[in-house]
Amino acid sequence: MTSSKIRVAYYVTGHGLGHATRVAEVCRNLLILGHSVTVCTAAPEWVFRLDAEEKHQEHLKFRKVMLDYGAKQADALSVDMVGSLEEYLRTSVEPRESLIEAERAWLTQEVIEVVVSDVVPLACAAAEAAGIPSTCVSNFSWDFVYAEYLTAVGPGESKLRSIAWQIAEDYSKAKILLRLPGYCPMPAFRDVMDTPLVVRKAKQTRMQVRAALGIPQDTPVVLYQFGGQEAAWKIDSSSLPEGWICLVASTKSSTDPLPPNFIRAPVDAYTPDLVAASNCVLGKIGYGTTSESLAHHVPLVYVRRNFFNEEPFLRKLLELHGCMVEMTRRDFFNGHWRPYLERALSLEPSFPLEQTDGGAMVARTIVQVAQGELHLRPQGQVRLRDAIVFGYEMARASSRGKLQWDALSDALDSERLRSDHVPTWYIEGGTPSSQPPTSPQLPSASPLQSAGYWQIARGSGLWCAQLPDTK
Repeated sequence: MTSSKIRVAYYVTGHGLGHATRVAEVCRNLLILGHSVTVCTAAPEWVFRLDAEEKHQEHLKFRKVMLDYGAKQADALSVDMVGSLEEYLRTSVEPRESLIEAERAWLTQEVIEVVVSDVVPLACAAAEAAGIPSTCVSNFSWDFVYAEYLTAVGPGESKLRSIAWQIAEDYSKAKILLRLPGYCPMPAFRDVMDTPLVVRKAKQTRMQVRAALGIPQDTPVVLYQFGGQEAAWKIDSSSLPEGWICLVASTKSSTDPLPPNFIRAPVDAYTPDLVAASNCVLGKIGYGTTSESLAHHVPLVYVRRNFFNEEPFLRKLLELHGCMVEMTRRDFFNGHWRPYLERALSLEPSFPLEQTDGGAMVARTIVQVAQGELHLRPQGQVRLRDAIVFGYEMARASSRGKLQWDALSDALDSERLRSDHVPTWYIEGGTPSSQPPTSPQLPSASPLQSAGYWQIARGSGLWCAQLPDTK
């Protein structure tokens, strides 16, 4: 326990449960260290209280506030790009000044010592207005997600087009980004520190969970998990291989009938327990599901989502550790699940368990930020590396798959930066694993080791040249 109690304000986006569950793990560790946390979010309170010990509950407070919107979804697999931008404009841009002033006044009144954001842009701006240090904890940022959405916006929608730039400017006010595994490019942040996996662990054994649910210990089980959403699509008993059981997880009560080999998990069931009790998970790729699958060595059978451009980076993380099987949408909706589930049983996930203690590391670093004890070296290459990959991904998105940057494409030809093939070296945080080919534009050495040779592929480059850590 540290010598002095620190008051932490933790802002959490209300989009999905993945943000809330990883924040709950960090909060649990902050409370163990003896600090107090106020969670500012539109997400449900119970998600955070599940992980906090009873003796720490009084130091965990909540404040209902909505400073961002996230993605507007019709269901767990689809997103309305323009609608998402319009909702963010209404929620965060139009009332921007009043929101920042209200948060500044609250932070000052409550004598908050550090602001943590996952990953709410306005929280960083409010912290700066209050003269308080801030840090972000995430594997993606909304400027990266929204940048792809801008490809669907008409040329006359200047207010929508400025959203990504404003978000990036807000993020730049944070002292540091604590970057989670499976990260996407986030060049807006001034400093970066990579962390182990922040993930909740199972509290009960596989045997205990199965016994409580009435499932035989030797029966193959697939956990149907789509971010806490109920099965919104037609499901049929014939979808499963013979002898299998499908455990349906949802955060909403339902009395809708299920096929005989499908079991609905209790609404308040602890998801990591359900993951650990299953042979595989069927769902979408988000940070929460990905991290819990990796930490418990349970393969994820996933269905791709439209316009969630964090997904390729998490998918690469799963691929590197032998923890994924992709199911086509057609087969998912038609109930042809059998070959994918049987394939998942043959996998042997290999994620190192010693790299699943990110919650404790992040909590300690947050305390260091609050106490002014965190001193980092300039991260110029990290920032430039993110900017290169970010720009390439957005160029691909804007041209609907046409590769435009020939020099960069040639330099990294061995591991192309496509949305369906994120290079291994980017996720692992190192240099390219294969020898880069010689290029007339670039030296034969590793492109990342020779960052000074990069030329701005589009635009004047003046903005990049003005960054203090990339000169």
